[in-house]
Amino acid sequence: MVIKKRGLVLGATAFFLTSVAVAGTGIRLSQTQAFFRESPKELVDEVWQIVNRQYVDATFNQVDWREIRKEYLERDYSSKEEAYAAIKEMLEKLEDPYTRFMNPEEFNNMKVDTSGELTGVGIQIAQDEETNHLIVISPIEDTPAFEAGILAKDIITKIDGVSTEGMDVNEAVSLIRGKPGTEVILTIRRGDSEVDYPLIRASIQIHPVKARVEETDQGKIGYIRLTQFSAQASQEMKEAIESLNQENVVGFVLDLRSNPGGLLISSVEIARMWYDEGRIVSTVDRLGESERYSANNTALTDKPLVVLVDGGSASASEILAGALQDHKRAVLVGTQTFGKGLVQSVRGLGDGSGLAVTIAKYLTPNGRDINKQGIAPDVVVEMTEEQRKELQLNREQIGTMQDPQFSKALEVLFQEVAKTNMEAKN
Repeated sequence: MVIKKRGLVLGATAFFLTSVAVAGTGIRLSQTQAFFRESPKELVDEVWQIVNRQYVDATFNQVDWREIRKEYLERDYSSKEEAYAAIKEMLEKLEDPYTRFMNPEEFNNMKVDTSGELTGVGIQIAQDEETNHLIVISPIEDTPAFEAGILAKDIITKIDGVSTEGMDVNEAVSLIRGKPGTEVILTIRRGDSEVDYPLIRASIQIHPVKARVEETDQGKIGYIRLTQFSAQASQEMKEAIESLNQENVVGFVLDLRSNPGGLLISSVEIARMWYDEGRIVSTVDRLGESERYSANNTALTDKPLVVLVDGGSASASEILAGALQDHKRAVLVGTQTFGKGLVQSVRGLGDGSGLAVTIAKYLTPNGRDINKQGIAPDVVVEMTEEQRKELQLNREQIGTMQDPQFSKALEVLFQEVAKTNMEAKN
């Protein structure tokens, strides 16, 4: 796999997949010119310098960042491990769970994610900024966590009996990750109850796009489920749309539920398949707008489109859904999305470790900042916990008439198809 030096990646904070090529929302991969040399203190200073140059908040969360540098460079470090601990402590001053240091093993794991070859239990987690709880952003479909019934917004209270109170994401990832075939027990709090989930770690091959034709009495419908914005997603999406067009479908349902995000460029490329003109997303750093992505007249279809979203739709999913909604290209059906709208730059450091720094936030075409807010669907369809668990345990029902949100999406799509036909006649 090739990691492009300036590729933006979106996703969550940590993947229990071999790595995180998806992260939070926007990860810019680039190789620092710094070299670790012989002094651990040089690594501490290099991390400080990167944050000082790039961090999205010029006030550093009201922290005297220069004083922080003085404090940590006055210390003596006898090993890399001491420097690593000091760096993590230093970054905690920012109170930003997405700005984080990764030791060489953690950083190497992260770089693998975009390949779509994952190892672990198949969940993406973050640390809640208000409660510091470790929360599940989304389980990945067809993984041990998904099959066990773990849901978006679940709180992980223990890992193999060890309390997660005060535990950061990297520590949690290291405890959950392990060899395929071994077991890890996650204690999950959902509402007022706690349940132990024994999970068998696995190597997971993910194909992010699944597509089929839904035969209805009002014509053929193209159903596309996108589970992750990985490196393969845009090509697989292109093939799916072209194949469904050949089936003469009258419209599409695009399912982004429980899609935790992925590569920014993947979300941009996929948005371009649905409309020809207009902005897709822009990123804003502490100096103002830094990058803008727009459609480029390469749409593959103009047929009516309904997009399914829920609380597990995060990051790149929200970029795509927000762009389609702002341009009135699609009707969004489901529930409020996760609300992850920050961009991280990920840099490799000289000793093989890495640093993710929040450098920007992204805005929808209409200028909406969705971080912590999420995107509200046009048509709200809530599901009970029992219904959600039923779909997870019986995955063949997802995207069928046994799926309440999909059923509503079809109803909305039929209305859009009728409206399009009426306009064509006039």
